[in-house]
Amino acid sequence: MVSTTKRISIDPITRLEGHGRIDIFLDQSGNVANAYLVIPELRGFERFCVGRPAEDMPNLTNRICGVCPEAHHMAATKALDDLFHVEPPPTAKKLRELFYCIFFVTDHTTHFYALGGPDFVVGPDAPPLERNILGVVKKIGLDVASKVLRMRHVGHELIQMIGGRRVHPNWGLPGGVSKGINEEQRRYIEECGREAIAFAQFSLQLFHDVVLSNTRYAELIKSDVYTHRTYNMGTVDASNRVNFYDGMIRVVGPDGREHAKYHPRDYTQYVAEHVEPWTYLKFPYLKRIGWKGFVDGVDSGVYKATPLARLNAAEGMATPLAQAEYERFYDALGGKPVHHTLATHWARLIELLYAAERWVELATDPEITGKEYRVLPTASPTEGVGCVEAPRGTLTHHYWTDERGILTRVNLIVGTTNNYAPIAMSVKKAAQGLIRNGQVREGLLNMVEMAFRAYDPCFGCATHYLPGQMPLEVNIRAADGTLLQTLRQNLD
Repeated sequence: MVSTTKRISIDPITRLEGHGRIDIFLDQSGNVANAYLVIPELRGFERFCVGRPAEDMPNLTNRICGVCPEAHHMAATKALDDLFHVEPPPTAKKLRELFYCIFFVTDHTTHFYALGGPDFVVGPDAPPLERNILGVVKKIGLDVASKVLRMRHVGHELIQMIGGRRVHPNWGLPGGVSKGINEEQRRYIEECGREAIAFAQFSLQLFHDVVLSNTRYAELIKSDVYTHRTYNMGTVDASNRVNFYDGMIRVVGPDGREHAKYHPRDYTQYVAEHVEPWTYLKFPYLKRIGWKGFVDGVDSGVYKATPLARLNAAEGMATPLAQAEYERFYDALGGKPVHHTLATHWARLIELLYAAERWVELATDPEITGKEYRVLPTASPTEGVGCVEAPRGTLTHHYWTDERGILTRVNLIVGTTNNYAPIAMSVKKAAQGLIRNGQVREGLLNMVEMAFRAYDPCFGCATHYLPGQMPLEVNIRAADGTLLQTLRQNLD
């Protein structure tokens, strides 16, 4: 159809956690002049945590999100370690990382099959009623669906076994965890981990068979419409390999060169946040470069913190099967770094394989069933930072308290917040590349949505900023439904 309006809204955008809309503005020729990803909700966790006891945070902040409560639980727990100046024993650290790897497998499975996968498996132009998890099942068969459901079930079962609940775990404590695992549980966890490795390999093969072997999809992944040359951020171990639970934060430039490598506690020296009046989300950027707007390149402070960014920021994977797929990934896409946004789906599956392999490594570690899984804190609390890699990006919790341990200030930089600037840029570039001369159809709008969906955004936990101006549209209607008046602010 031919659009007669200067503004197109995709509202609500679909297959994400939280709420949002995309506003696309056309010029007189029907081409895209600008596009905005607008987040019209405010959660405000940073403010209503103030005044609470710090030890409440692992259980309080995991209520931010029902999709990745484990990430907030773990970041909060690590922040309490730092706040109370206590070092957890080796068994506690390994149990935490084991728990976290299980969570990563479960979460990445959800995104690939239910959120991102339908665009490739079913097709970006498929009818909306088919472009969902049911469409995926129909396309690839019930046997595959049973594998996905099995993996999800196992993941949540083990999260409950280790962390206390299937959703919103209540296990992490300053200095360790509240309980360990016994040998019978360890054997079952190991068995499930080996099953997870097979599932990850199956998923990667499915991606190769369904997506990479399809010429149209392969060209779409490499298309300039979905390409942005930004900085990349991720957590790495001592050998600069990907790690989700602990390590240094490494940032590499669009050319792949190291820009920074720092301890999470020092994040404020490297990351700052910019605000815009049309959204509740903040825009983090690299402090030493500065905010230059929504632009690419080495002179822009915009960075990504996604599965693709983590692979770009690292020099390899710490497990053998994932390393082999990592090398295959870069060989296929022309070397490091890769800037194709849609390649994030492939990177996510490589991470799924790494998480499964690391799960088994930890489950077979002799210390994993140790009885020393907590050190009681004795020092007075002051200030603490905890950081993990959430599936959606680097997650930082920063707490300040008084001498009684009551929170006086809280700052959260969550995975999606890191990525908000590149998501906004990706949405605009996709809209400009796909919508021409006012020609708009549903399939094209879905392909614009694909630009943000690759980031697996979670806006429920990312919205912290209350701007002075709120984007708003109010329609006033008569009793019979007739539109009498439209009141609008900060939308144009």
